[in-house]
Amino acid sequence: MTRAALQAWTWFKRIAPWALAALVLTLVARQARTVEWSAVGQALQALSVTQMLTAAGLALLSYGLVASFDLIGRQLTAHTLPIPRTLGTAAICYAFNLNFGALVGGFGLRLRLYMRGGLSASTVAKVIAHSMVTNWLGYLWVAGAVLLWAPPRLPESWALSDMVLRAIGAAMVTLALTYLALCGWSRRRELGWRGHTLSLPGGRVALLQALLGGASWLLIGAVAWSLFGGRIDYPAVLGALLLAAVAGVLTHVPAGLGVLEAVFVATLGDRLPATEVLATVLAYRAAYYLMPLVLALPAYAWSEAAARPRSAKVQPLPTNGI
Repeated sequence: MTRAALQAWTWFKRIAPWALAALVLTLVARQARTVEWSAVGQALQALSVTQMLTAAGLALLSYGLVASFDLIGRQLTAHTLPIPRTLGTAAICYAFNLNFGALVGGFGLRLRLYMRGGLSASTVAKVIAHSMVTNWLGYLWVAGAVLLWAPPRLPESWALSDMVLRAIGAAMVTLALTYLALCGWSRRRELGWRGHTLSLPGGRVALLQALLGGASWLLIGAVAWSLFGGRIDYPAVLGALLLAAVAGVLTHVPAGLGVLEAVFVATLGDRLPATEVLATVLAYRAAYYLMPLVLALPAYAWSEAAARPRSAKVQPLPTNGI
């Protein structure tokens, strides 16, 4: 790659997320002006208690599954933090991550809670890395399969045909299979990227990562689908959710505020009235974002309060300079 091309690519990487964010925010602003909020409120009230309880139960099950990603890191790093504490830490951090962004929940809070348990910063970094790989490995094969066999119906203005979507899906599945092949048969046991290295697990652990990560995304899709009450088929809801997830990552918007709603309305608005889609997404946000955060906040506060007496006990006594 020539120097000019490299500079152009660097500028593109800097500008693209901001351009995408501006596009999404423009869509959100336009939709907000045209939405009949009274109709959205009526659609929310039409959701049954059974639907909300089902979504809440699936959400809690999903959080437990995502928390188990850190058990893979526990095994690979051989740290001795008890399993219940590992799961609790991961679940709290996942709730903070979704609502406040990766820097707060995915990195900062995780580092604080794990290091308080005696883990080194390097060990925590490895746990986080393996958790992220598990998540996005699952995303690759699930999203790839959806694009291959049930590509979402996108607005014509997006100019992405089914053929293009299937090609993207094939590339995603191929990338996931490549990772599994490297873990199972490659003599090279490390992957490097931007000065960072990741130790490759064995083939069985990599397969477990793929299964757990994929099951997680399928379960998150089930949370949203349960709130649609069968009015839209599951693959369509899952496709919209997967697209919204990557759009939220690219735009760096905390909790995907507006991004989630805009993508769902854009992709499913031809199947249901936009007000009903928006109401369902708001209910999904309550079940998958807000409810776990309400549980995570007091759990985190309790962990902070419990840590203070232990911190006080280990304070060194004054030595008067001796």
